[in-house]
Amino acid sequence: MDRPILYIAITNHGFGHATRAAAVAATIQKLCPEILLIIVSTAPRWLLECYIEGDFIQRPRAMDLGVVQADSLTMDKTATLEKLLEIKKNQNSIIASEVNFIRQNRVHLILADVPFLACEIAKAAKIPCWMMSNFGFDFIYRDWGSRFTDIADWISDCYSKCDRLFRLPFHEPMQAFNNITDVGLTGGSPRYAPEEVRSTWGITTPKDKTILLTFGGLGLQEIPYENLKQFPDWQFITLDKSAPDLPNLVSATDQKYRPVDFMPICGRVVSKPGFSTFAEATRLDVPIVSVTRDEFAEAAFLLEGIRNYNQHQILNPSEFFQGTWDFLNQSPNQPKQSQLIAKDGNETIAHAVVDYLQSS
Repeated sequence: MDRPILYIAITNHGFGHATRAAAVAATIQKLCPEILLIIVSTAPRWLLECYIEGDFIQRPRAMDLGVVQADSLTMDKTATLEKLLEIKKNQNSIIASEVNFIRQNRVHLILADVPFLACEIAKAAKIPCWMMSNFGFDFIYRDWGSRFTDIADWISDCYSKCDRLFRLPFHEPMQAFNNITDVGLTGGSPRYAPEEVRSTWGITTPKDKTILLTFGGLGLQEIPYENLKQFPDWQFITLDKSAPDLPNLVSATDQKYRPVDFMPICGRVVSKPGFSTFAEATRLDVPIVSVTRDEFAEAAFLLEGIRNYNQHQILNPSEFFQGTWDFLNQSPNQPKQSQLIAKDGNETIAHAVVDYLQSS
């Protein structure tokens, strides 16, 4: 029998999609090591390797762009529209080149998070396309007004050809998809024991006074690090390479360490609305402090998810950027829902993929 081959297409938008797709890929690999993973992503290979321990092939291709951003909170809609129109114009050649690759490599299934052209590529290659996400890009762009309507309609049409969607928690309705399976939270798990993390990074503060600051792959230039001086007996951790040298700030720039590796020793995670950070913190029951993000339609669903299922503090941008960070002296709010959220998304998706590949 041929070796089963899985083509995992990841949107070019930020690092969060890459890490959550890689967490699922790693689970697939553990369940069935003979499946060959082809990761189609422009994310840095070291990032994927932080999640996938075994071998995989990386095909650095961008079949979408998500949103053009200067940093984690600033979006350029005009540049985004221009690039989307360019992708639409070139879609036939993008599709043809991937179909050619898929046929040459005898790919059996596409799993995508959540580049819309993956559906068209699968259809042209005559193989199924499954997707995993909590939102579609049609939803993001439609929210930006009438000049994006045609593009959003085109993307919805692409998504309608998806054979099966694994809909993650904290989701928008995702109405373009015809076959939806709701699953639990996905994400990475810590690789190191808490004591090892503490000793490696010299962290001696109690958990409730240890705070992780994480703003995704794009970082955030304006984190008001000055405020950390108000909390001399607290310990802050950042993965931001440009962070200042402060006595109570650990700058963890060793790429082996991911935000999720620090979460078990932290009392809170301070972040922007992002599925992967929210999901990994919620899987580990670490409270979230988040800044609102009005321009990105997904954010409202993410923040509602956090309000419902995790301890939380939601700040407006002025409280975060201009305030004194007095929120750290207050206790987080309790989740609104009493029932727990499912945390088995990695396993549910991985089992479905393995079952399909072993039976086809």
